[in-house]
Amino acid sequence: MGNGCVTVIKYFLFLFNLLFFIFGALIVSFGLWVLFDTQSFISVLQESSETVKVASYILIGVGSLSMAMGFFGCIGAIYEIRCLLGLYFTCLLLILIAQVTAGVLIYFQRDRLKYEMSTIIKGLIISYTGQNKTTEQTWDYIQKTMECCGWTGPGNWSENILIKNSTQNLYPCSCRNSSHPGTDMREGGLCESLSENLPVFQTGCISSVEKWLLENCGIILGICVGVAVVEVIYQLSFDWDHYRKTELRQDGEDVSRILGKS
Repeated sequence: MGNGCVTVIKYFLFLFNLLFFIFGALIVSFGLWVLFDTQSFISVLQESSETVKVASYILIGVGSLSMAMGFFGCIGAIYEIRCLLGLYFTCLLLILIAQVTAGVLIYFQRDRLKYEMSTIIKGLIISYTGQNKTTEQTWDYIQKTMECCGWTGPGNWSENILIKNSTQNLYPCSCRNSSHPGTDMREGGLCESLSENLPVFQTGCISSVEKWLLENCGIILGICVGVAVVEVIYQLSFDWDHYRKTELRQDGEDVSRILGKS
């Protein structure tokens, strides 16, 4: 009966390690998405802020380490290699500390990140030329798909260098509201309006972008929390397994001692 329980716990430990490996792979995939995605708001931040790149490298590093630990944990659980399990739990504790630290830093630095993001976008709008740069194409895509204009509103575009110095009535083509007739149907660059009332969206992109970031960050943080939960359950399971083995060993020694006396 005791050996059967130990065997069940051992395979549960293997299952937890397998889940840990899968969660690690998901974290790596999110890190790669943040690093290489060129069709979302992330690419705008990539070229303007090193913070995003550093965050993506951290995600990839933690995810890769989690995958490695999950793999070695599976081997240690099946073959009961004590030194490997000891090394595994040391690394597991370090990963858990790193996850908690990262979560705390993100929470307390959220206002600074929001300010940095606002500065980046306003700088992009001021220097926008429509010359097919990756960041400009991405911002055009954001304004068009989210049906917004500027950061806090279309008035941000009045600070654009080309629009400010032009004698024409220019506006960003990606801001064009299709419900209003216009003279230019381009999706990027600057368009000319024949009337004083620009056919653009009247809401800024700040609320839509913040909502998008919160949704995606929520997914990433959810995965990190899931990994942490698996780590805690795994540790408790391992402690229980170790306790049961110690108890069974002690019972066996007691039985042998009694039989020896008889």
